[in-house]
Amino acid sequence: MFAPPSSPHADALLSQQWIDNPYPLCERLRHLTPLAAVGDSGAHLVASWELIQEVLAREPDFSANLTGVLYRNDEGAPDIFDLSSLGANANVIATADEPDHSVHRELLQPRFKPSLIAELERPLHVWVNEALQPLLADGGGDVITLAEKIPALVVARLLGLPESDVDYFQTWAMMGGDMLAGEVTLQGLQFLAEESERMSNYLGKHLDAANAQIASITTIDNTSDSIMVILADGIRKGKINRAQALGIATVLFGAGGESTAALISSCLLWLARDPEMADQLRQSPDLIPCFVEEIVRLDPPFKFHYRVVRRDCELGGYQLRKENRLLLLWASANRDSNQFEHPDQLLLHRKHPKSHMGFGRGPHFCIGAVLARLEAKVVLQELLASTRSITFANATPEYAPSIFVRRLTRLKLQLAPKGTD
Repeated sequence: MFAPPSSPHADALLSQQWIDNPYPLCERLRHLTPLAAVGDSGAHLVASWELIQEVLAREPDFSANLTGVLYRNDEGAPDIFDLSSLGANANVIATADEPDHSVHRELLQPRFKPSLIAELERPLHVWVNEALQPLLADGGGDVITLAEKIPALVVARLLGLPESDVDYFQTWAMMGGDMLAGEVTLQGLQFLAEESERMSNYLGKHLDAANAQIASITTIDNTSDSIMVILADGIRKGKINRAQALGIATVLFGAGGESTAALISSCLLWLARDPEMADQLRQSPDLIPCFVEEIVRLDPPFKFHYRVVRRDCELGGYQLRKENRLLLLWASANRDSNQFEHPDQLLLHRKHPKSHMGFGRGPHFCIGAVLARLEAKVVLQELLASTRSITFANATPEYAPSIFVRRLTRLKLQLAPKGTD
């Protein structure tokens, strides 16, 4: 028996309603059919905490390789776009299976130790303060400029890229999810291909420079050197090849930029919606990390991630075919009432605030989670300390036209600086 349809409308997941508010569909799926087919595309939505946990535990059946993505075909129906036609590398860090995944993660993990990430807190306060000043002086504006600038600066620092290049490559840091957006037109593909080539050339230049830098060095410190140096050393030692190194850098570039910008903008949106919450956090800044954790749970930067079915098998009592795709709906699992009390409410005093899937789960848990939390915390600390109120301006918030990433592209707020009437 095959899984029932996810909706009477096969393209529900590709609709504007899903982009603006995915949670009603998630709730219906959890209660009625936690495994559901997306039309005749071969894609299936996995909506419950329990089933997602099962998928993550069954790597022999379900691969993390990103070989195809859901999109709307020429007939307007949901279909799978084969990424192999673009020469995409489906086996680096976040989308790698074992043993490659462990090799890639082992290379990077030392650089993401919490103690080392904590050293970025001071420069983060400087960067956020500088980015806030024009907004405070103008009484507000589109805070997306702030949400995007900070992660781009952090990515530059970690990879060892010039801070002066941030305005040049910030667009690349925000286009990581474009291929997974669901609307892949020929014009869009051409743009992505051109920009991806520019990004690859740029990162390749810095990778080659890092390789030249370490030519006469016998020992690399994975806890202090830039990630480009670490990747160059990995190539030298035969752990990875150049294509894998560039793939890893590209993933960090996109995931570290776009997902954190999404988290920051969601935090700001929720504060504007709830002035009492903003006042509570001003009075008790120690609660800011709890607030950030709840935003990650309630509004995860990525609504889902893909798995590809390796062989004919069953899940949740339904048959799956080899090469079917699974969409693990983090956005749904994080509101599963079997896992969370009052799942749709933002509660600052949950007993286990980090027990969610907002940063993924299992071996592929986001390597940059500690860093993303820190960036969001510092932005909120600086903003709340500098303002007496945060309210909406006369403009509707807008989300990126993506079924995959939940990132605001416009969020105009009015900011009343402290000390003003």
